[in-house]
Formats: sequence, C-alpha cells, structure tokens
Amino acid sequence: MSQDKLHRYLFEQADVRGEIVQLQDSYQQMLAGKPYPKQVATLMGEMLAATSLLTAILKFEGEIAVQLQGNGPVSLVAVNGNHNQQLRAIARWEGEPEHQDLRELIGTGQLVITITPTEGERYQGIVGLSEDSVAGCLEQYFDQSEQLKTRLWLHADGINAAGMLLQVLPQSDKEQDVEFEHLESLTDTVKADELFGLEAEQVLHRLYHQEEVRLFDATDVSFKCGCSKQRSLNALASLHKDELLEIVEERGQIDIHCDYCGENYRFDRIDLEALWSGNAPQSDQQH
Repeated sequence: MSQDKLHRYLFEQADVRGEIVQLQDSYQQMLAGKPYPKQVATLMGEMLAATSLLTAILKFEGEIAVQLQGNGPVSLVAVNGNHNQQLRAIARWEGEPEHQDLRELIGTGQLVITITPTEGERYQGIVGLSEDSVAGCLEQYFDQSEQLKTRLWLHADGINAAGMLLQVLPQSDKEQDVEFEHLESLTDTVKADELFGLEAEQVLHRLYHQEEVRLFDATDVSFKCGCSKQRSLNALASLHKDELLEIVEERGQIDIHCDYCGENYRFDRIDLEALWSGNAPQSDQQH
C-alpha cells in the first residue's frame, strides 16, 4: 500500500466532500525510541490522522495544533501540523494507563485547536471532553464552531494510523442532509483493517461503488520535527548568562533533548561564547 498519503474527494451528486488519510512511516517515526504505552500510542495515532484531515480542509498556509489536555493518566497529547502536511507529536503520561475510554485516559480536560495562519489572525477553539472518542470531540468542535455537519472515523494500532472525514460543503442547502446521512451510513461500514491494508482507491470503491466520486491527486504526509542545533542554541540565549555558565562549570556541557524527535543537542562553553559574541552559525539542518 502507498504509505503516508492523504486523498481528497467530492461526491458529484451531493454537496459533500471527503478525505482519507493512511499513515505508517510518519507514525512510526513519531513513536521511534520512545516508551509509549499501547493506549498512548493508539491515541497519538488517532490524533495524528485527525490533524492531517483537519489541515487538509482548512485550506490555509500556516500551522495547526491539536491538543488534548487533562488531569488524567494521560495529561497531554499534542500534534502540530502545517499546510504542507508535515506533522509532529508529543504526549505526557504517568504509569501504564489501562483505560480505553478517552475521558478515563485524559480525565477532566478539553480539546484545543489552534490555527496560526501565515497571514491573518490566530484562532483558537476549545471544546470539553463530553464524548468518549477523539472523533466525537472533533465532531462536537465542528458543530459548535463551524456549524458544518461533519463526521470522522479514526483508527490506530501502534503500527498504522488512518482516518476518514465527511463534511457538508459550506452554503449547501438543508436538502443535502439526507444525502449526507446516506453517505455517512455507507462510511460507517469501513473497518480498520481496510484502512490499514487497502489502497485508498480500493477503500472508496468498496464504500461508494454506487456513487459518483471525484478523487483528487494524493498529498504526501510526513513527519518533520523542525528542531535543530541552532534553534536549541538560540533558545539558551533567553536564559541568564551566569546561570548557563554555572551549569557548564558543574556538568561540562548543557544538554537539550527534543521530545518530538528524540534528538539530543550538547553545548559547551565554546558554543555559548560563540552565541554571546554573535559568531554562532546561523543555519542548521532541521530534523
């Protein structure tokens, strides 16, 4: 199967759009080298697929952050993406979470969606965790903020992550509700194994073989952290010089760990002196 692709499609006889995303490589890179419990890895996969789907329908240039925050065993799951379908994710948890229900994992909390366009104003939407799944909470978000009938199907198993989205097009008439419900019932039959193991075209044919579907070219989805040694060094510039020197004297170096990709950066006194003198290198390869 062609991995890490997002497909957009339209129904010719209904004012409804759809998306399907299938991820493996980017999902595995996100999990690599980190001891995520199964429930956390599954939740992160669902969030990864959801963020890709959301980024595709927003049609903007910029960044999006989708976060689950709460006081439960899993206190944070955050996925950042951009209009180029470059994603990264992080989670924080305690112990070995055993619950499957979203609200038991996150506890009392909220879903926060932050959209930061390259041009224009930053927007943030917040919904409480009144549903027992990521998909349900996102559907509630669209109902409250966009007033567009939207359904999502999200699956992840620690190896594969995938999702589908249906949404009524803006400015469509209410007669489209019947068509949407029909397409919704067809999509409800999709199985995780189909999303994980079949090409997108095969999935759509199985679901909608009696419908007229226009499928657009696929978009590549990738994992990209965005961290670099130079960015990490620049972050140290915000700390007091004496404090940094004290750490270097005690430990011989300063270590910065990136929780997104697992990269470690080390800086000694020579690096810091170059930073303060303005002679530090100004370009660096990102991860």
